[in-house]
Amino acid sequence: MIRILLADDQELVREGLRMMLDAEADLTVVGEAGSGREVLARTPSLDPDVILMDIRMPELDGIETTARLVRAGTRARVLVLTTFDLDEYVYRALRAGAAGFMLKDATREQLVAAVRTVVGGEAILAPSITRRLIEDYCRRPAPDAGSAADALITGRELDVVRALASGKSNSEIAAQLFLGEATVKSHIARVLAKLGLRDRVQIVIYAYENGLVGR
Repeated sequence: MIRILLADDQELVREGLRMMLDAEADLTVVGEAGSGREVLARTPSLDPDVILMDIRMPELDGIETTARLVRAGTRARVLVLTTFDLDEYVYRALRAGAAGFMLKDATREQLVAAVRTVVGGEAILAPSITRRLIEDYCRRPAPDAGSAADALITGRELDVVRALASGKSNSEIAAQLFLGEATVKSHIARVLAKLGLRDRVQIVIYAYENGLVGR
Protein backbone atom coordinates (compact mmCIF):
# COMPACT_ATOMS: atom_id res chain seq x y z
CA MET A 1 0.00 0.00 0.00
CA ILE A 2 1.37 3.42 -1.01
CA ARG A 3 1.08 5.93 1.84
CA ILE A 4 0.41 9.54 0.85
CA LEU A 5 0.58 12.83 2.75
CA LEU A 6 -1.39 15.73 1.22
CA ALA A 7 0.17 19.17 1.64
CA ASP A 8 -2.02 22.06 0.49
CA ASP A 9 -3.35 25.13 2.28
CA GLN A 10 -6.81 24.72 0.72
CA GLU A 11 -9.02 22.24 2.53
CA LEU A 12 -11.30 21.69 -0.48
CA VAL A 13 -8.30 20.75 -2.61
CA ARG A 14 -7.14 18.24 0.00
CA GLU A 15 -10.61 16.74 0.24
CA GLY A 16 -10.81 16.30 -3.54
CA LEU A 17 -7.39 14.70 -3.71
CA ARG A 18 -8.21 12.37 -0.83
CA MET A 19 -11.36 11.17 -2.57
CA MET A 20 -9.51 10.47 -5.81
CA LEU A 21 -6.53 8.73 -4.25
CA ASP A 22 -8.35 6.68 -1.62
CA ALA A 23 -10.51 5.23 -4.41
CA GLU A 24 -7.43 3.34 -5.67
CA ALA A 25 -6.85 -0.07 -4.13
CA ASP A 26 -3.10 0.43 -3.69
CA LEU A 27 -3.16 4.05 -2.45
CA THR A 28 -4.11 5.47 0.94
CA VAL A 29 -3.96 9.02 2.28
CA VAL A 30 -2.44 8.82 5.76
CA GLY A 31 -2.59 12.51 6.61
CA GLU A 32 -2.98 16.12 5.56
CA ALA A 33 -1.05 19.33 6.18
CA GLY A 34 -2.00 22.92 5.50
CA SER A 35 1.45 24.49 5.72
CA GLY A 36 5.09 23.67 5.17
CA ARG A 37 5.83 23.60 8.87
CA GLU A 38 2.98 21.17 9.42
CA VAL A 39 4.46 18.91 6.74
CA LEU A 40 7.82 18.90 8.54
CA ALA A 41 6.12 18.16 11.85
CA ARG A 42 3.89 15.34 10.59
CA THR A 43 6.18 13.53 8.15
CA PRO A 44 8.28 11.59 10.72
CA SER A 45 5.28 10.05 12.48
CA LEU A 46 3.15 9.46 9.37
CA ASP A 47 6.08 8.00 7.39
CA PRO A 48 4.52 8.56 3.94
CA ASP A 49 5.90 7.09 0.74
CA VAL A 50 4.83 10.17 -1.24
CA ILE A 51 4.09 13.76 -0.28
CA LEU A 52 1.85 15.66 -2.70
CA MET A 53 3.28 19.13 -2.17
CA ASP A 54 1.71 22.45 -3.08
CA ILE A 55 4.14 25.32 -3.68
CA ARG A 56 2.37 28.35 -2.27
CA MET A 57 1.64 27.62 1.38
CA PRO A 58 1.78 29.81 4.50
CA GLU A 59 4.72 29.89 6.91
CA LEU A 60 6.98 27.83 4.65
CA ASP A 61 6.52 27.26 0.93
CA GLY A 62 6.59 23.85 -0.71
CA ILE A 63 10.03 24.30 -2.25
CA GLU A 64 11.80 25.15 1.01
CA THR A 65 9.82 22.43 2.76
CA THR A 66 11.04 19.93 0.16
CA ALA A 67 14.63 21.07 0.61
CA ARG A 68 14.41 20.65 4.38
CA LEU A 69 12.88 17.20 4.07
CA VAL A 70 15.68 16.10 1.76
CA ARG A 71 18.35 17.49 4.07
CA ALA A 72 16.72 15.62 6.96
CA GLY A 73 17.04 12.38 5.00
CA THR A 74 13.35 11.60 4.62
CA ARG A 75 12.55 8.54 2.55
CA ALA A 76 9.36 10.13 1.23
CA ARG A 77 9.28 11.11 -2.42
CA VAL A 78 7.98 14.62 -3.03
CA LEU A 79 5.63 15.15 -5.95
CA VAL A 80 4.90 18.83 -6.45
CA LEU A 81 1.29 19.46 -7.44
CA THR A 82 0.48 23.07 -8.24
CA THR A 83 -1.49 25.44 -10.43
CA PHE A 84 1.69 27.40 -11.16
CA ASP A 85 3.90 26.10 -13.97
CA LEU A 86 6.41 28.95 -13.90
CA ASP A 87 9.89 27.85 -14.95
CA GLU A 88 11.39 29.35 -11.81
CA TYR A 89 9.22 27.07 -9.66
CA VAL A 90 10.06 24.01 -11.74
CA TYR A 91 13.82 24.55 -11.53
CA ARG A 92 13.76 25.37 -7.81
CA ALA A 93 11.54 22.42 -6.95
CA LEU A 94 13.69 19.92 -8.84
CA ARG A 95 16.91 21.30 -7.39
CA ALA A 96 15.38 21.12 -3.92
CA GLY A 97 14.94 17.39 -4.42
CA ALA A 98 11.39 16.93 -5.70
CA ALA A 99 10.86 13.71 -7.63
CA GLY A 100 8.32 15.26 -9.96
CA PHE A 101 6.23 18.25 -10.90
CA MET A 102 2.57 17.98 -11.91
CA LEU A 103 -0.12 20.57 -12.52
CA LYS A 104 -3.50 20.54 -10.81
CA ASP A 105 -5.25 20.30 -14.15
CA ALA A 106 -3.93 16.74 -14.49
CA THR A 107 -6.51 14.00 -14.85
CA ARG A 108 -7.10 11.48 -12.10
CA GLU A 109 -5.36 8.82 -14.20
CA GLN A 110 -2.31 11.06 -14.70
CA LEU A 111 -2.06 11.88 -11.01
CA VAL A 112 -2.39 8.26 -9.90
CA ALA A 113 0.21 7.20 -12.47
CA ALA A 114 2.55 9.95 -11.27
CA VAL A 115 2.30 8.78 -7.66
CA ARG A 116 3.11 5.21 -8.65
CA THR A 117 5.96 6.38 -10.86
CA VAL A 118 7.79 8.35 -8.17
CA VAL A 119 7.33 5.54 -5.64
CA GLY A 120 9.07 3.28 -8.16
CA GLY A 121 12.11 5.56 -8.04
CA GLU A 122 11.52 7.32 -11.34
CA ALA A 123 10.88 10.98 -12.09
CA ILE A 124 7.79 12.55 -13.56
CA LEU A 125 7.12 15.92 -15.16
CA ALA A 126 3.92 17.21 -16.70
CA PRO A 127 4.28 16.91 -20.52
CA SER A 128 3.89 20.65 -21.08
CA ILE A 129 6.68 21.35 -18.58
CA THR A 130 8.99 18.76 -20.13
CA ARG A 131 8.60 20.33 -23.56
CA ARG A 132 9.30 23.81 -22.26
CA LEU A 133 12.35 22.75 -20.26
CA ILE A 134 13.84 21.04 -23.29
CA GLU A 135 13.14 24.07 -25.49
CA ASP A 136 14.68 26.36 -22.89
CA TYR A 137 17.86 24.29 -22.59
CA CYS A 138 18.16 24.12 -26.36
CA ARG A 139 18.09 27.91 -26.58
CA ARG A 140 20.92 28.31 -24.09
CA PRO A 141 24.61 28.37 -25.08
CA ALA A 142 26.02 24.87 -24.76
CA PRO A 143 28.06 24.57 -21.54
CA ASP A 144 31.47 22.97 -21.48
CA ALA A 145 31.32 19.30 -20.62
CA GLY A 146 32.60 18.74 -17.10
CA SER A 147 35.94 16.99 -16.89
CA ALA A 148 34.92 15.52 -13.54
CA ALA A 149 31.98 13.83 -15.19
CA ASP A 150 34.17 12.50 -17.99
CA ALA A 151 36.50 10.99 -15.42
CA LEU A 152 33.79 9.44 -13.28
CA ILE A 153 31.22 8.14 -15.75
CA THR A 154 31.94 5.24 -18.08
CA GLY A 155 30.87 5.30 -21.71
CA ARG A 156 27.90 3.02 -21.14
CA GLU A 157 26.82 4.99 -18.08
CA LEU A 158 26.96 8.15 -20.19
CA ASP A 159 24.70 6.49 -22.77
CA VAL A 160 22.20 5.73 -20.01
CA VAL A 161 22.40 9.29 -18.66
CA ARG A 162 21.74 10.76 -22.10
CA ALA A 163 18.77 8.47 -22.67
CA LEU A 164 17.45 9.29 -19.20
CA ALA A 165 17.79 13.01 -19.86
CA SER A 166 15.73 12.65 -23.02
CA GLY A 167 12.81 11.43 -20.90
CA LYS A 168 13.00 7.69 -21.50
CA SER A 169 11.86 5.12 -18.94
CA ASN A 170 14.03 2.20 -17.82
CA SER A 171 12.34 -0.15 -20.27
CA GLU A 172 12.81 2.30 -23.15
CA ILE A 173 16.47 2.80 -22.25
CA ALA A 174 16.96 -0.96 -22.11
CA ALA A 175 15.44 -1.38 -25.57
CA GLN A 176 17.46 1.49 -27.06
CA LEU A 177 20.79 0.28 -25.66
CA PHE A 178 20.09 -3.47 -25.94
CA LEU A 179 20.41 -3.97 -22.19
CA GLY A 180 18.31 -5.67 -19.54
CA GLU A 181 16.24 -3.44 -17.28
CA ALA A 182 18.19 -4.69 -14.27
CA THR A 183 21.41 -3.56 -15.96
CA VAL A 184 19.92 -0.13 -16.65
CA LYS A 185 18.95 0.19 -12.99
CA SER A 186 22.48 -0.79 -11.97
CA HIS A 187 23.99 1.86 -14.25
CA ILE A 188 21.67 4.51 -12.82
CA ALA A 189 22.52 3.49 -9.26
CA ARG A 190 26.25 3.75 -10.02
CA VAL A 191 25.83 7.20 -11.59
CA LEU A 192 23.91 8.40 -8.54
CA ALA A 193 26.64 7.11 -6.24
CA LYS A 194 29.53 8.50 -8.30
CA LEU A 195 28.03 11.97 -8.67
CA GLY A 196 26.50 12.19 -5.21
CA LEU A 197 23.00 12.71 -6.62
CA ARG A 198 19.70 11.73 -5.00
CA ASP A 199 17.50 10.57 -7.86
CA ARG A 200 16.83 10.50 -11.59
CA VAL A 201 15.62 14.09 -11.69
CA GLN A 202 18.96 15.32 -10.42
CA ILE A 203 20.74 13.19 -13.02
CA VAL A 204 18.76 14.99 -15.74
CA ILE A 205 19.61 18.41 -14.29
CA TYR A 206 23.28 17.42 -14.00
CA ALA A 207 23.34 16.16 -17.57
CA TYR A 208 22.04 19.42 -19.02
CA GLU A 209 24.11 21.69 -16.79
CA ASN A 210 27.32 19.84 -17.62
CA GLY A 211 26.87 19.56 -21.35
CA LEU A 212 26.35 15.80 -21.37
CA VAL A 213 23.25 16.04 -23.54
CA GLY A 214 23.55 16.69 -27.23
CA ARG A 215 21.58 19.56 -28.75
